[in-house]
Order: sequence, then structure tokens, then C-alpha cells
Amino acid sequence: MKNSRLVYSTESGRIKPEHQSEQRAKGDGIVRIRREVSGRKGKGVSVISGLDLPHAELKALAKSLKQHCGTGGAIKAGAIEIQGDNREKIKTFLEALGHTVKLAGG
Repeated sequence: MKNSRLVYSTESGRIKPEHQSEQRAKGDGIVRIRREVSGRKGKGVSVISGLDLPHAELKALAKSLKQHCGTGGAIKAGAIEIQGDNREKIKTFLEALGHTVKLAGG
């Protein structure tokens, strides 16, 4: 006799594909670069936000920025994080690509 009671299933739940789980707000067309150190044990990162690009293009841009700055980085919640204070390098690089860039924060 077959038991029909469901014990475990992977078809539903909180698990989402990586690119859909990140919700991003639409920007105003201005790319903002800020420096963050909170929650990073004093090690700062440059956070680039306001890029309205699909995930694949954002990933490619992050890779080229990391190569240009010679550091590591990541994409979190639709923003690119580049290790270290490289705001000026990033600003000139993005302006060369045709983006309007502002340095935010102190």
C-alpha cells in the first residue's frame, strides 16, 4: 500500500534563483559612488549604485572595474562593491563609458 502523505518537497519554499532574489530600485540616471567602512572591520569599500543594468551586464562591468582598479569586489543587492578607496579611478572609468557620476558621502 502506498503512503500519499508528503514529507519533503523541493518544489516550493523560500529558495529563489540568485538573480531574482535581489530587488533593486530604479535610479534617476546618476551613478553614485560612496565609501563604506561600517560592518567591515575598518576595511573600506567603494560602493557603486544607481546602475540600471541587467545582471549579466552588471557582472561584466564589475569584472572590468576590478581589473581596472587591481582589487577584488562583489555585487550585492544590485550595487557593485570594489575593495579599497578607489572612487576617483572608478569615476574616471565610468565617465569614459558615458555614465553621469557623482561622488556621494564624505
